[in-house]
Amino acid sequence: MATKKQTTKDTASEPVRCSGGVCDPRRTQGLKAPAPKGTHTLVNLTGPGLFLSANVTKQGGPTDLTFVILEIDGRNVVNFSFAAARNVGLTQANPYGIQYLSGAGVESFAIGWPSPLVFKKSLKLSVTVNETDVVQIVGNVVTGSL
Repeated sequence: MATKKQTTKDTASEPVRCSGGVCDPRRTQGLKAPAPKGTHTLVNLTGPGLFLSANVTKQGGPTDLTFVILEIDGRNVVNFSFAAARNVGLTQANPYGIQYLSGAGVESFAIGWPSPLVFKKSLKLSVTVNETDVVQIVGNVVTGSL
């Protein structure tokens, strides 16, 4: 469990226990609308921190050849297209940490593992659009501090 020095006047220097080892959870969102062909960074964070989860939604695009890319400290962690995630059966919760979900005109790509991943320097969530008519892409990343 992570500890963090508390800075309030009443209990200065007492450690604070964060539930499940995650302190200061926050959501960071990125939007690209419209999303033309090419690579687009949705979220770019500097570390250190803990990656908890991410979600990318895509509206439009006829082929689903838009790739979701997660890099932690310059290392590729996820690089999957919406079509590939659907075609290999990542359509329900699984230990690999990727799940494809579809709705009415919107597709969603969820990323998360049972344990947080540490990033020391950087975390980047991006997409590479290889299809036309993508109306918008929204990316959300949930992180915490060490």
